[in-house]
Amino acid sequence: MSRVVLLDGGMGQELIRRAPEPPSDLWSAMVMHRHPDLVRDLHVDFIRAGARVITVNSYAATRDRLARFGLEGEFEKLQRLACRLAHEAREEVGIEGVRIAGCLPPLKASYRWEDADPPEITAPVYREIVELQAPHVDLFICETMASIRQAEGALGGVRGCGRPVWLAFTVDDRPTGRLRSGESMAEALAAIRDKEVAAVLLNCSTPEGIAAALPGLAGAGRPWGAYPNGFPEITEEYRARQNVSVLAGRPDLTPERFAGIALGWVRDGATIVGGCCEIGPAHIAALAAVLTEAGYEIGAELEKVV
Repeated sequence: MSRVVLLDGGMGQELIRRAPEPPSDLWSAMVMHRHPDLVRDLHVDFIRAGARVITVNSYAATRDRLARFGLEGEFEKLQRLACRLAHEAREEVGIEGVRIAGCLPPLKASYRWEDADPPEITAPVYREIVELQAPHVDLFICETMASIRQAEGALGGVRGCGRPVWLAFTVDDRPTGRLRSGESMAEALAAIRDKEVAAVLLNCSTPEGIAAALPGLAGAGRPWGAYPNGFPEITEEYRARQNVSVLAGRPDLTPERFAGIALGWVRDGATIVGGCCEIGPAHIAALAAVLTEAGYEIGAELEKVV
């Protein structure tokens, strides 16, 4: 049996459905602050659906994002709370072999690669997040990296952390096979060739955009995979406002269709799959079911690439 690592899905969009108030610009962080039980329960639901790696809900809790709303003083509290809620969920379910991933997101805004500071500035900022999360997580995912520059900053901050590091690039929603910055997958892989990266992924892009870029990962020399979102595309309005209320899910990406797409990637060699925004527990449950039916072992540990 070949092993597949099954990730969870997206937190923010699912929390919109569960929280009593409308979304805000710091949505997932504010829900965690006001309704921590909703975050813990969603982690629980993803684990019960079949996820064996869950990511702490700290994506929106960076100093840069919090400072824009006068909430920088909540930074350490929210980072620790995100870790605690993931641990509580894992303990509640009681399934062996579930791992918790630390989250290293874009510091200022998602998909705005042109605004990213150089790595020498961002690496120490990431390091602060790493030092807060490292005692509580089993690995780190540098995710939604829209450019090589963003990835280099995150990898600089997590270097030598004592935990496996996975790197996830976000790619053009159109099937160009390129990062959102326009850089090629070949350029991206060349830039991280000598970095401490245990696995390379694509995330928070349409399945169509990911499908066009995935063949470029096959020669990465390390495990690879993907966790797409369920948006039609990332709009310029969202890039400008960074408020999830302007994005809508695509009704055609049902749990069954999502599971079929991801299973195809696994058959092509991906060993890590899951979901991002708009991919909920039902999608992950459907994917777990088709993987099991196809004879794959679902786990949390990567197999070695020979």
